[in-house]
Amino acid sequence: MGHWFNQNFVEPGKLPLLLALTAFVLTFAITRVITRMIRAGKGPFRNFTPGGVHIHHVVPGVVLSVVGGFGAVGSGRHGVTASVCAVVFGVGAGLVLDEFALILHLDDVYWTEEGRQSVEVVVLTAALVLLVLGGFSPLGVNDLSDDQQQGRVGAVLTVVINFCFVLIALFKGKARMAVVGALVPFVALIGAVRLARPTSLWARRFYRDRHRARSRAVLRAYHHDVRWVGPRRRFQDLIGGAPDRAPLPPSKP
Repeated sequence: MGHWFNQNFVEPGKLPLLLALTAFVLTFAITRVITRMIRAGKGPFRNFTPGGVHIHHVVPGVVLSVVGGFGAVGSGRHGVTASVCAVVFGVGAGLVLDEFALILHLDDVYWTEEGRQSVEVVVLTAALVLLVLGGFSPLGVNDLSDDQQQGRVGAVLTVVINFCFVLIALFKGKARMAVVGALVPFVALIGAVRLARPTSLWARRFYRDRHRARSRAVLRAYHHDVRWVGPRRRFQDLIGGAPDRAPLPPSKP
């Protein structure tokens, strides 16, 4: 086991990335447990409000991310310093992305429907880092043969083609497939050839006069959302907690 770990993580310089990912996931999980306890009024934890100002945990998260990030860049991929900086960065990134929705909306939407975006970003980030640890390189460069790696033309062409697939998937409203497709080229290809979502830039530009294509896109998006909205919401609630329910409007007398 020790030889396998040393061969696959220590020697290739992936140990800091593994430590950063572990710190990132643990920080997010612990933070969500604490915030759910604060929300329920249980345990010793309370919001930090010096002088009446609520200090969100994104603030120390930014500080730790900056310190850990610059430290990691300056320390390389090997050694104790690199590992420590990776852990500091992972903790900071976990705190920051846990409040991603707050940064995006510039409002305290932590326990609202918009707050689910933080959970989505954290899960997507963890999945992408796992892919990198598994050996995937951005835009599929690792899939090149030795001859292609020696030829600049083949390497550049491969990257450019897959990058075009990533852009098409993004314009078709398939953001998740575009991000994953940057690491796994086959995913980007699937996102590029399938119908666009009806609200995407691609649909507004190319389906404007193609009523049949627009109808098929709307129908496919509807079936996809109906199929996955329930499991996705339950998964998000399991990880991040259920958001506050909007109050019902007062009934008319």
